[in-house]
Amino acid sequence: MVRFVHLAIALAAFACAATLGSPAVAACESLVAAGTDAPQPAKSLAAKDLIELREIGTLSSPTFTGPSPLAVSPDGARVAYLLTRADLASNSYCRALVVSSARAPGPPRILDRGGDPILVDDPVRGYYLASGAPEVITPVWSADGRRIAYRRRDGGVTRAWVVDAEGGEARPVSMDGHDVMAAAWSADGRRLIYAIWRGIAAQRQSIDEEGKLGWLYDERVIADISPRPAIAAAHAIDVFTVDLSSGRIAPAEGEDRERLQVPGLPGYPVDAAAIGPDGRRAWVERRQPSPLAPAVLTATDPRGRTVACAQESCSGGIVSIWWQGGSVLFLRREGWNNEMLGLYRWSVGASAAVPVMRTGDVLHGCVQAGASLICTHETSTQPRRLVSIDTRTGAIATLFNPNPDFDGIRLGSVRRLRWKNAIGLESWGDLVLPPDHKAGDRLPLVVVQYYSLGFLRGGTGDEYPIFLLAQRGFAVLSIQRPTFAAAADPSLKDWEAINAANQRGWAERKSLLSSVLGGVSKAIETGTIDPQRVGISGLSDGAATVAFALINSDAFAAAAISTCCLEPLTTMAFGGIGWADQLRRMGYPPGTADGRAFWRDMSLAQNAARIDTPLLMQLADTEYRLALEAYAALREQGKPVEMYVYPDEFHTKVQPVHRQAVYERNLDWFSFWLQHRVDPDPAKAAQYARWQSFRAAHPSADATPER
Repeated sequence: MVRFVHLAIALAAFACAATLGSPAVAACESLVAAGTDAPQPAKSLAAKDLIELREIGTLSSPTFTGPSPLAVSPDGARVAYLLTRADLASNSYCRALVVSSARAPGPPRILDRGGDPILVDDPVRGYYLASGAPEVITPVWSADGRRIAYRRRDGGVTRAWVVDAEGGEARPVSMDGHDVMAAAWSADGRRLIYAIWRGIAAQRQSIDEEGKLGWLYDERVIADISPRPAIAAAHAIDVFTVDLSSGRIAPAEGEDRERLQVPGLPGYPVDAAAIGPDGRRAWVERRQPSPLAPAVLTATDPRGRTVACAQESCSGGIVSIWWQGGSVLFLRREGWNNEMLGLYRWSVGASAAVPVMRTGDVLHGCVQAGASLICTHETSTQPRRLVSIDTRTGAIATLFNPNPDFDGIRLGSVRRLRWKNAIGLESWGDLVLPPDHKAGDRLPLVVVQYYSLGFLRGGTGDEYPIFLLAQRGFAVLSIQRPTFAAAADPSLKDWEAINAANQRGWAERKSLLSSVLGGVSKAIETGTIDPQRVGISGLSDGAATVAFALINSDAFAAAAISTCCLEPLTTMAFGGIGWADQLRRMGYPPGTADGRAFWRDMSLAQNAARIDTPLLMQLADTEYRLALEAYAALREQGKPVEMYVYPDEFHTKVQPVHRQAVYERNLDWFSFWLQHRVDPDPAKAAQYARWQSFRAAHPSADATPER
């Protein structure tokens, strides 16, 4: 969905859906796999292995910010979290609340099974927009460690649930019919406090009533999704308490209300911060007005004075902070385009912080448990695990591996490449080669965007399975996008100004394309790549880079996108009034103006006559209208373009069967155009007949002549 391209950070997190709508029942007995220390026999990777990975928290790329999926018990001995696994057979997801030891390895204990995954409604331009992003559910322990509260969604409603930490029957405790968006315990642990957005139900009813006389087409309507007006993003909440002994629900007052922190409302921490047992604070503070300016670690000393850490390692990239005695522990992204994580200890008032560990692995959701940190941990070839980190030595110990059966799968080799783009921004990418690659063989290359952090699953949105492509004989370059082109200008004081600067002269698009082309050149320099057989893929911001590349470069012989497109009519009509007005403020021309000069470098529709690169579009039904202008122009020019639309989907596709179909078709598409391969499966005969007709009509689009 290209409307997300111009948000402050265009994230496309992978999600679990609450609207999968399958009558089949998921086989969830194997949600916690039986572990084994025995060596696993080597086997090939299948799509099912990736789609049905067991996930701690949510199926999403690590972003280092936001709430943790982990909750440590008051005594620091246990950690609670949600475990999730997709089930292809039922086209649904298995979920369970589990508890692991925070001190010793072993499988977790399941306290509750069931519930539907919860999707985030993002506030966009003042209205809620479903993007398919998963909501991170953080369980909450009672002060005595005897009970755990969490949010669970059933039948389309999210309620607050409570279960005994030692086991027993879980039960919902909040009122039915209202979505709970945060929960906390009272100080004495006798009551659960929870919040709901005020007026959501009334808004829905009002929109229903308005529909009887026709909905007014205004900024509430996000046209490509639905003619139904969107719900206004609520900024007021209703807070209740429920007495767990009697079940009585009443409005929260005083201290109870203050104990609840609600994401998106005043008082909820945006940047890293921590309060020590003695009440001392530690936080990060920007010395310049730009939200992109580096934030400096700051704390109160024993006398209550504010002290800043002057060392460079204390400035910028700090994602988490904890107090440990009189010192501050902090985790920081650093190195070449933030490819590393560093754990440091700062004695408040000291001139420098002491490094504890530095790693290229991804640690996410870290929480403190005594002298240790409990985190999820993943590498480019290892899916997410639960680990403990010794904060004295930096040693990492695995507490729980959710996917022991994945350990025996043969994966391609991974090599980190680094380069700078045309404007000097640091970029990097992971070059993945087939497991059986022989020195001297030159391979077709597929570029996958736009985050390459942690386990290399399928790029942002998880639609381009990196190791499956490698297994099929491709090299894959998984690219980590550089910082924004506008980041160098400290005078930009808010995201609207930053977005406008990025847009001016397509500065951000040029920067990103330069990074992609630089990475492709770096990969070619390794001697493993055939430069005539390079493909490119992307979702959201990555899809916009694909479109820009097809217009402004001749480097790519095949392309696939998951969202589309920035076009003159699309931006000013199909996306709705609100999006059109936002883009006008960023410098886009009105739809009635002669904007050909503006659109020359970006519009697939206006460049359709000279684009011969085969283009595959696999789109959600809530977004495909944004692609019609580009698709119609390419089709009218007889170009090799094909579009698929997936029902009941979002910006990132969530249904397991759709994820499998997307994987398979992307593999087939790149294999057909870059390797001259045709799957003999009779069920795909019609697909290949269409693609063969494309090839016959456009022999110049074929990067791989018959051999």
